[in-house]
Amino acid sequence: MRLIFAGTPEFAATALAALLAAGHEVPLALTQPDRPAGRGMAMQASAVKQLAMAHGIPLHQPERLKDPATHEPIRAACAAGAEVMVVAAYGLILPQAVLDLPRRGCINIHASLLPRWRGAAPIHRAIEAGDAQTGVTIMRMEAGLDTGPMLLAEAIDIEARDTTGSLHDRLAVLGGRLIVTALAGIDGLAPMPQPEAGVTYANKIAKTEAQLDWALPATVLARKLRAFNPFPGASATLAGEPVKLWQGHAVAGSGRPGHILAADGDGIVVACGEGALCLTELQKPGGRRLASADYLRGSPLKPD
Repeated sequence: MRLIFAGTPEFAATALAALLAAGHEVPLALTQPDRPAGRGMAMQASAVKQLAMAHGIPLHQPERLKDPATHEPIRAACAAGAEVMVVAAYGLILPQAVLDLPRRGCINIHASLLPRWRGAAPIHRAIEAGDAQTGVTIMRMEAGLDTGPMLLAEAIDIEARDTTGSLHDRLAVLGGRLIVTALAGIDGLAPMPQPEAGVTYANKIAKTEAQLDWALPATVLARKLRAFNPFPGASATLAGEPVKLWQGHAVAGSGRPGHILAADGDGIVVACGEGALCLTELQKPGGRRLASADYLRGSPLKPD
């Protein structure tokens, strides 16, 4: 069918690629405006924009959609036969006037098993909370935040070593597959209202959350390491120096929180409020990510 696509990051681009591979025609793609990124802060196009340009898809990049004038490209695409808008991690709120434009409505690809983890950072929050499973929900959009009725959902296990990066990639592929399935059977899918029980909200990750508190249990900190990898990257003070922490796991141990219990090729063990955290990949400010053995060669540490 002809459809409008709205999305911004790689998660959305994966879904757009799946839709194009399935033969859907996309006369318009919405994505957020180019943003400065990287050390040089050069303007960078979103993953969706890059893919759309490669396929010759017309683009619309409004800062927001409050002004009715920004709706005109969407209205024109619908008038030209676009039946549905598929939305995936777009990052802008769609007002009711936009939701009402496509004849078959707007359908969202959400990276959680709704109603758990509505909101901006469902992958991060599922790992941080220690959830055993997550998944993708295909839902009809309405004015509320991820509150619309569900059309399709599929669960996957969260593996013990999953980071937000690795889980994101698996969910992106699942989201692409599910939206293709949903559109193929759209006339036979019965919308199911979300249950009122079990609602949780995945608030956007703030950079201030990256700073770890050694007084917390090691199991909690180990989950934060995985949840904040690759963004924003966990950080802490180690032997009086700031350091980024990328990989580690909880181990047995006790001592004053933040004090080093062991430092060797197997990892740097730091005492926590409960248990200890064995750090296996670290990064100095301005440096590269290093395995603990390589890190110790440049920054020797000894038990306190």
